[in-house]
Order: sequence, then structure tokens, then C-alpha cells
Amino acid sequence: MIQSACVRDSNVVSVKNQTSGDTSMKNTLKLLVPATCLFICGCAALGGRPGAGSKATIDDESRTAMTRIGQKLKGLIVWSSSRAGNHNLFTMNPDGSDQKMITHGETVDWFPRFSPDGKRILFCRSKKGWVYERDANMNFKWDLFTVPAEGGEPVKVAEDACWGTWTGPQEILLSRNTKVFRKNIESGKEELLVDSKAVPALGGAELQQPQLSPDGKCLAVTLRGAMRQTGVFDLQNKTWVHTGEGCQVNWNPKGGRIFWVNPSGNGGSEVFSITLEGCKPAREYTYDEMRYMDIPGRRSHEYFPKMSADGKWLVWAATRRGHDHDIADYEIYIWEIGRPASEATRLTFHSGNDRWPDIFIFGS
Repeated sequence: MIQSACVRDSNVVSVKNQTSGDTSMKNTLKLLVPATCLFICGCAALGGRPGAGSKATIDDESRTAMTRIGQKLKGLIVWSSSRAGNHNLFTMNPDGSDQKMITHGETVDWFPRFSPDGKRILFCRSKKGWVYERDANMNFKWDLFTVPAEGGEPVKVAEDACWGTWTGPQEILLSRNTKVFRKNIESGKEELLVDSKAVPALGGAELQQPQLSPDGKCLAVTLRGAMRQTGVFDLQNKTWVHTGEGCQVNWNPKGGRIFWVNPSGNGGSEVFSITLEGCKPAREYTYDEMRYMDIPGRRSHEYFPKMSADGKWLVWAATRRGHDHDIADYEIYIWEIGRPASEATRLTFHSGNDRWPDIFIFGS
């Protein structure tokens, strides 16, 4: 069994993973962040529902940066926005142009994910009316749907489920509180991958935003409820490795790396990333080695990172104040991976809540 110990003082947090019977304390991740920053990630939606908001002015510097993105990249971005009332799904070009609403109604539509061919979008929809994101793991409040990328009539593909992602042309991964399933949406057949109540190391925690590795052997997941951490579950050996704090852990589409939101950095959050060997960290990592992306300036509270399938672009949302995931004035950004963080480009200019983007690159 894998156990986790968190050693804290005012300057250092070291997360240590230990397999039962192994006293070597391997795979130590040194998170050099104030202890008071921990366990903030994911505390969303403490107020009322968001307002529709209004358009904001695009400054000349941002407009020029958006034009440069359009010259480099052809594709489509989808995200969830409150600008039409409750959250609906919108699409736009990677330079922020041609913004289009593709779902409608009084429900909450969020966590959109492009299918491997980019033709469909999988998303989570509330069963009725306004539902907070803090209730994401109350699966009885949500269903999973697909909709054509250009818009159209949504089709329900999973009942009482949330956090849907694609694992194949007709296959999705989904969460139902403490359980993660893989489902063939053509045949309707479901396969249980893990139940945290049956794994002592997971302690019956809620399994939030489960993400399957490209080789299908490892499950990156955020634990909430009974436990609060991020890590990777080895599906074959049924072992858990605690890789860090924060939330929204995800895979590099090429495999071998994970990235997640850590409660540290310029605006109180930043993106961390480490290399894995199998389902475990390749080695010990310092804070500076894990830092992946943290944009400068006041609007630097980053959340919802998602990488393009070619591993070259990252989209996310950031706000300058507030933390509520489905209420605060988050705006969508895009960044060419490997370039200076200062070159990250803001794509939306609206006081409504914009969150959970995904990107599909044409020809990738």
C-alpha cells in the first residue's frame, strides 16, 4: 500500500511517497511553497451564480499578440462561459476571433473536451438549472453529452456522470463520485477502472477529473472529500503515488509527463509539471524544477490548463482576483510551450466567467 506523509514548516513542504515495507522514502517531491497556500485549490463557488457580464476593451498590445497567434496556428478552442446567463459552450479560433455559442438553454454546460478527430465535443451538463462546480462529484446532478463542434443538438452519452474525457474515437472516461469508469458510447458498455472505497491508499476519496495516460496504464486524478491531493494510480498494480498538492492534474498527450495547478506562484497559483517513469515520478524534484508556467502581471491566478494533442500549445484561464471557478472573472489564454511566459496571449475580454478551455489543432 502507498502511504503519504506531508512534512511542513513555514517555508518548505515535502510530499513523500512510501510503499509499505520500503523505508527508502523514494520519489520525494519538494514543494517550496508556504504551508498556508496548500489545500486552497478547488474551493470553488462559495457565492451565488455568475452574472452575464459585458464585453471589455481589447488593448492594442493584446490585439497584436492575438494576430500573431492567428498567423501561427489554425484550429479551434472550446470553453464554457456564463456570458449568456448560465454556462454554455462557445468556440473561437486560436486568435480569439469568430466566437460562437454552440449550446443553449438554462442548464450549466462545462468541462468540454474535443474528440480525437475534433468533430465532437464531450461535456458535462447539469440535470436542471444552476448547479455549482463544487457539486461536480455529486454525479446525480450531472449527465455527459456530446455536441458537434460546429453546434447542433446535444446527445446524452452517460447518465449520472461527470468529468468526461475521450480515450478513443468511441470511448470515454468518466467519474461517479468514488468510481472511475471507461465507457464505449457506441455499445453502452462500461468498465469499472477503480473505486477509491476499495483501495486503502485512496481512502474513499472523491475522484475528480480522472485522466488516463496515453498508454492506458496510469490514472492521474485529483482527490477530494476524504483526502486532498493529486497523484497517479497504477491500474495494474493498484498502487497510488502522491505527486503533489493542488488540483487539475493532467497528462502531456505524448505521455511521460503530468502537469497540474499548484497553489503557489505570482497570483496564488501556477502550473507544475514532472516527468514520470511508468506511474511514478522519475526522480526527486525541487520547486524550481517543477515550475512550468506562471504568467507575470496582475491576472496570474491560473486554472484549467489543457494541452493540445501535439504537445505544443497550452490553453487555460486566469483571473486577477477571486477564486470561485464558476463565478470569478476568468479569461482564456493561450501559450506556445517553451516560449517565455510573458508571451502568453489573452483571448477573451469579457467580465463574465470563462473557464475550462480545450484546443484542437487542425492537421495535428
